[in-house]
Amino acid sequence: MNTKLPIIVIAQFFCTSAWFAVNAVMKEILVQLNIPIANLAHLTTAVQLGFILGTLVFASLSIADRYSPSKVFFVSALLGALFNLGILIPEINFSIAFAFRVATGFFLAGIYPVGMKIAADYFQAGLGKSLGFLVGALVLGTAFPHLLKSLSLGLNWSIVLLSTSALSVIGGLCIFVLVPDGPYRKAGQGFQLNAFLSGFKIPEFRSAAIGYFGHMWELYAFWTFLPLILERYLLLHPIHHFSVSFWSFCIIATGFISCAAAGIASQKRPPRKIALLSLMVSGVCCLLTPLMVSQPSTFLLFLFLFTWGFSVVADSPMFSTLIAGSVPNTIKGSSLTIVNCIGFSITIVSIQLLRFLIGNHHSIETLLPLLAFGPIVGIATLVKGTTISK
Repeated sequence: MNTKLPIIVIAQFFCTSAWFAVNAVMKEILVQLNIPIANLAHLTTAVQLGFILGTLVFASLSIADRYSPSKVFFVSALLGALFNLGILIPEINFSIAFAFRVATGFFLAGIYPVGMKIAADYFQAGLGKSLGFLVGALVLGTAFPHLLKSLSLGLNWSIVLLSTSALSVIGGLCIFVLVPDGPYRKAGQGFQLNAFLSGFKIPEFRSAAIGYFGHMWELYAFWTFLPLILERYLLLHPIHHFSVSFWSFCIIATGFISCAAAGIASQKRPPRKIALLSLMVSGVCCLLTPLMVSQPSTFLLFLFLFTWGFSVVADSPMFSTLIAGSVPNTIKGSSLTIVNCIGFSITIVSIQLLRFLIGNHHSIETLLPLLAFGPIVGIATLVKGTTISK
């Protein structure tokens, strides 16, 4: 059974690489489509919107509980890869490109939360460790397109989309062929439209879910605007030069280490305490952004950003562990999916709020302290919610 975890992690990494594929080459795409750079956040929002719609459909129909999670993952990976390539159609306009990104996000809903469901079906003991590596795979998948861009200088930007779609197909095949349904899987008891909401009746579930929502307010906004933070620093300090794409990859990818470390630490420490520490550190980072971007030392800048990249996602597998452990197996897939649905809805609000304020001539470093609202909510929930499972 232990051999299944590396396969699930690798497949998750491959398939989720399509998530931020467009972000890595956003400027090139907007130039080709003759779209103002102010619309940079819209294509990211499109994926989030598609993911929300997908999770709502998957959760309300209890797809991951009623049908084979491995098959759901496989089909979603193939369709997600196909729509990821849609943006390469010649002379495509922005509306169609937006629709393709929505469709890509829709089928990512059959990959990320379903991958967690597959892991939960294999690993009841030590679930926090398993989810730590699994969420870490999502982080690497998110960061990977930035690495592809940094390594493909001089090559057409379409290489990033072609590569991530190919990886998605390979990841889907790995799950379909090598990871059958787990021994702890219990199929749902038929179609129940409101089954995905039943977890909210459980105090432990509610408390973990609210903490997760606060975490999500910050996470994807940080990942989305990280390249702009680095570009803003170079603008303020023209004496310095570095690759924005490469360092964006490194900073985001450090979250893989933190997720894995959090998962391992959860074997001996309560997941609740690990999540609380992560929220505290990342919340302080939100507040320090204006100071760190304005100061001239690149060493301090990267120390700060790596600390933020490390802490901003370490709590994610801990919340997923608390959520998965608080509900019956028959609704575990739907419960994880609906929490993802709400959490990613929140990411749209924070991303679009920052985009709107940037469009009104506010500098990015003065806006990022607004993201501290999420960690503050999460911290308050964890401190007050003593019923969260330890």
